[in-house]
Amino acid sequence: MAMSSAITHHLPPPPSFNLNKSPSSWSCSLLHNSEAGPTTSTTRRGGALSTWRPRAPLFKLSSSGNQTAAVESPATGPVVVVASTAEVVRKFYGGINGRDLSSVADLISDDCVYEDLIFPRPFVGRKEILDFFENFMDFVEKDLQFVIDKLSTEDSSAVGVTWHLEWKGKTFPFSRGCSYYELEVINGKRQIIYGRDSVEPAIKPGKAALVIIRGVTWLLQQFPQLADRL
Repeated sequence: MAMSSAITHHLPPPPSFNLNKSPSSWSCSLLHNSEAGPTTSTTRRGGALSTWRPRAPLFKLSSSGNQTAAVESPATGPVVVVASTAEVVRKFYGGINGRDLSSVADLISDDCVYEDLIFPRPFVGRKEILDFFENFMDFVEKDLQFVIDKLSTEDSSAVGVTWHLEWKGKTFPFSRGCSYYELEVINGKRQIIYGRDSVEPAIKPGKAALVIIRGVTWLLQQFPQLADRL
């Protein structure tokens, strides 16, 4: 008992804090748990008590498999992590498969250019592109679905996709294709600004295509002025 009293007697006194010093000399440690709120400090300035309460960061997580996070700070406000190029393109194909035009609209920029190489000219602007897909949905039954074979994920601004069509789970004939998409972050959302689709032709010319290419190049060599009409 005497030894215990001696040890207690020689313990150093608890540290004292002078809260009247300038704010630059203050130091504080914040402790958060799942039940308690943020720590507060009370100071006396000019005879009045003032309370300082630190604002805790706010974290939000989506419930989907591809989670995105938003971090809010007092200085900068919400900072949203936008979807990746691969996520946007997968959602794009999902919207077409689900015949959900409203979910596709938000993935396309206002001035997007979309080329489907079986058509004579590109579709320009969100409205014209949505009209094209609406026409596609009216003509093609929902049982015909796009299936992504491979999708590139290395580039944050462009994506290459190979795909085919399936009818009720079975491969549809002459339906293989590849697509290329360019994307940009616009107003906090990653959107498609350019797309090109190349689809497997139903008629396959084989070596005849090489003969046609050689014939056209011969004509251009003989009559260079024809190049202006290409």
